[in-house]
Amino acid sequence: MKTSLSLLALPALVAAFVVAMPELHAQTLTAARAAQRLIEATAPAQRGELLLPFTEAVRSDWHYTPRRRDGLAWKAMSTAQREATTALLRTALNERGLDKVRAVMALEITLRQLEAFGFSRDPENYALAIYGEPGGGGWGWRIEGHHLSLHFSLEGNRYVSTLPQFFGANPAVVPRDVGSGAPREGFQLLGSEEDLARQWLASLTQSQRARAIFDTRPFGDIVSRNATRAKPLDAVGLPFAEMDAAQQVQVLKLIGAFADHLQPELTQARLARVRAAPLDSIQVGWAGSDQPRQPHYFRIQGANFLIEFDNSGGNHIHSVWRDFEGDFGRDVLRDHYRGAEGTAHRHGSR
Repeated sequence: MKTSLSLLALPALVAAFVVAMPELHAQTLTAARAAQRLIEATAPAQRGELLLPFTEAVRSDWHYTPRRRDGLAWKAMSTAQREATTALLRTALNERGLDKVRAVMALEITLRQLEAFGFSRDPENYALAIYGEPGGGGWGWRIEGHHLSLHFSLEGNRYVSTLPQFFGANPAVVPRDVGSGAPREGFQLLGSEEDLARQWLASLTQSQRARAIFDTRPFGDIVSRNATRAKPLDAVGLPFAEMDAAQQVQVLKLIGAFADHLQPELTQARLARVRAAPLDSIQVGWAGSDQPRQPHYFRIQGANFLIEFDNSGGNHIHSVWRDFEGDFGRDVLRDHYRGAEGTAHRHGSR
């Protein structure tokens, strides 16, 4: 059973993350103006936390485990800062995306109740960081916390990259109700992605399955981990060219599901990049059990991208989308990176 989160089911501070003033719902702000509003709403003493250098070394330091995050933490934000943060998120994320971010945060409440040492779980330990000068050439922003790491790179007001992207879910399927503010029993944050992958797997012939399932066990995590630069993994699984037309459509639909949290134009740009390379370069591989709630892993890899989905424990998912050249806008902003590394402009003196 799949359920969705009710806004009213979340604590006030978490719920506020996706509750914006009416003018913000209209999404009239550009990304640069939304970021500037957040800066203006931030006291000078806090700006050193919010504003970071636009350098590859700083931006590529990311992770999806519980730890202290660079950036301004949600728990440290005023109401005005939360509203400004929501406005910035809305320039890149659609309603599904905002809901997904909120659900990742709310799962920390579930873990707090389910784990023996759950007191360390904090649904407000998520931080927003702005890199560089909003609107001034190359710049970017990130939201990150446990099981969430979304990176956005811009040139002026134009988004040039929405990667790397990490979403995790623990538990993958909420086993029982645990109280106010947490997702209800049966909730699956990444259920659509898994269902589509299983539908594709079930459509394969016996000989296709023999190619697709390349290992009897998953790997314990996504193979690419939190690498600064993603590199192509072993070419395993069933090649796109060996699928029938319906199976190929299913794979493209599955790829699309990993981008449906973005504003439509950003989703289309992401998928256009996938199609820019020959689709026949895509391979889809499966490892582990083909039974629900059992350890499994699948990988979709093309000439220029990698998607991994790992559920090695059977109820704990890590998923990632990487671009071999386009992560952090590298291919578009390469010249700006060279200049930024040389000057290390921090913009922290506002």
